[in-house]
Amino acid sequence: MNSIVQKSGLSVAGLLVAGGCLAGAAPSAQAAPAAADPVGAVHTDKGGRVDRRAERTVRVEYQAQPNFYYCGPAATRIALSALGKALPQDEVAKRLGTTEAGTASALDTTRVLNELTGHRYRTTEIPHPVAKPEQVDRLRSDVVTALDEGRPVVANIKGTAVDTVGNPHSYEGGHYLTLVGYRDGGDLIRVADPAAAEGEYWMTLEKVADWIAERGYSS
Repeated sequence: MNSIVQKSGLSVAGLLVAGGCLAGAAPSAQAAPAAADPVGAVHTDKGGRVDRRAERTVRVEYQAQPNFYYCGPAATRIALSALGKALPQDEVAKRLGTTEAGTASALDTTRVLNELTGHRYRTTEIPHPVAKPEQVDRLRSDVVTALDEGRPVVANIKGTAVDTVGNPHSYEGGHYLTLVGYRDGGDLIRVADPAAAEGEYWMTLEKVADWIAERGYSS
């Protein structure tokens, strides 16, 4: 796939959180939602260690992006659907400032999620080409905390990553997607991908963190 021209934004820390979207054909915006998994979570044992049995999936209304540059609005709209704010993608795009160059950065998804829901989403950056162990641990903590509160996470990613059944997902020009569930205490992450034919899939935490590397996420 051909990449598109990227806009970019700077966080308050001064680090680049570049946006982007899939270039090329996109599936219908009315794709059927994937089935949600059972809900339930226990975070730590009595010794304070992570309970690897813990799992949770937040129910969302999945929609595919209708064009090559609406990944940001679609991913944000998926998250909003879990919070009772399922606006049309065009309205979300307007609030995000999305253009044919994409959505500028995770700073914008954080801003719009907070404006529309009153929640305290925050932007976290992974500024290195590969996520460091402490950044992987931070992502796990942020995803588990947000999902336990019923708040899906919106991630700005780029590059190629392979899911748990061996399917590659490649977005060299950048992309947005929504993290809607976790298993094994956060070692596995459920991804709602507005450009994927299957809608949702599972991926290891480390691969998701490396996918976000040099970009950021709203949690």
